[in-house]
Amino acid sequence: MDAKKGDWVRIHNIVLKPEERSPHLPEDTQKVPLEMWVKGFLLNEEANIGDEVEVETYIGRKAKGTLVEVNPYWKHNFGKAVPELLYIGRQLRDMLAEDGE
Repeated sequence: MDAKKGDWVRIHNIVLKPEERSPHLPEDTQKVPLEMWVKGFLLNEEANIGDEVEVETYIGRKAKGTLVEVNPYWKHNFGKAVPELLYIGRQLRDMLAEDGE
């Protein structure tokens, strides 16, 4: 068992298959399915990754899909600091002050 009722999880679902998508979309968009990822509290008593489950989102909406992650978190960052950009704000304030705002 990977998750139990009430755990914060992320699910995935295919909303539309490529052949079900609108013909008015760009060609590259038409070739891929419309996918949905939702985070919420697990409503099933227990589940494993890959099981079809139901969740309740933080605002109370219910959704069904395949369990893909337990306790999801943000994994991105904004990259390394760029030293040249660290002083731009101070330099601009100095320039404005010199010009007499």
